[in-house]
Amino acid sequence: MEIIIADNASSDGSAEWIKANYPEIRIVTFNQNHSYAGGNNRAVKYATGDILLFLNNDVRTPPNWLSELNVAFQDDGLSIAQPKILSEVKSDYFEYAGASGGFIDWLGYPFCRGRMFDTLEKDSGQYNDQAPIFWATGAAFAIRKKLFIEAGGFDEDFEFHMEEIDLCWRCLKMGKSIAVVPKSEVFHLGGGSLPANSPRKVFYNYRNSLIMLLKNLDRFVISKIFFRLCLDGISGVRLLFQGKPSETLAIIRSHFAFYGMVSKTLVKRKDAEKGKSSDSYKSLILNRLILSEYFLKGKKTYSEL
Repeated sequence: MEIIIADNASSDGSAEWIKANYPEIRIVTFNQNHSYAGGNNRAVKYATGDILLFLNNDVRTPPNWLSELNVAFQDDGLSIAQPKILSEVKSDYFEYAGASGGFIDWLGYPFCRGRMFDTLEKDSGQYNDQAPIFWATGAAFAIRKKLFIEAGGFDEDFEFHMEEIDLCWRCLKMGKSIAVVPKSEVFHLGGGSLPANSPRKVFYNYRNSLIMLLKNLDRFVISKIFFRLCLDGISGVRLLFQGKPSETLAIIRSHFAFYGMVSKTLVKRKDAEKGKSSDSYKSLILNRLILSEYFLKGKKTYSEL
């Protein structure tokens, strides 16, 4: 086991504090902020182990939380795993970023076992089974180092948000497996890098969703992205009527930013198509629209799907 701190040019004295109090920890300091994707990519080359575990700095880890993940990786068929993510504020509830494993619907909207949009379920053991999932949360997940490098690591164009879903999607296409290991639990505060409902976070969520779809969808790409753009527009109008014009503007900005990245993303898509692709992961995609299930049909929990 080794601990590596990726210091994205911080200025709060945290690197010096770690050196003074935990000299056994290795600190890799960058001269600029490379965001989540870039900072982690650059830190990987300093890791000597066979399994990488990415952990946000707003996650609290109880004793022995690694033991069950270690047991899970004794299965050579497992490539990526995440622990159960509980809230640091309300420890008997799931936390937004990952809960007990992530999925997407056919338009790329993410949801979790234990979290649908902003509805967080109380953890009563209903999702305590180790199960295949579509994506593992970037807040705390483990991946075999060889696979991470082979898959190309995090796409640094994402900067923040969705980069872990994009990575998981690429790995699934390579025929790899992802699972949640609920016997391992961590507690996540959330909002450390980007506070909830900040216009900047809205921008990244909407822009990166579109980039992810263009990169990874294999059928009906144009029609699905067009439909997604229309739904984004509806969301923008809704936010405007809620008195959140800055978030509406963030959605508009995200679309124009996406348009500017289309040609670059198509090159990545073409490069990915050169490799072998597996279709077995498609059973993990909900073939319905999670928006209609949640807002129109009133299904607020994963178990109701």
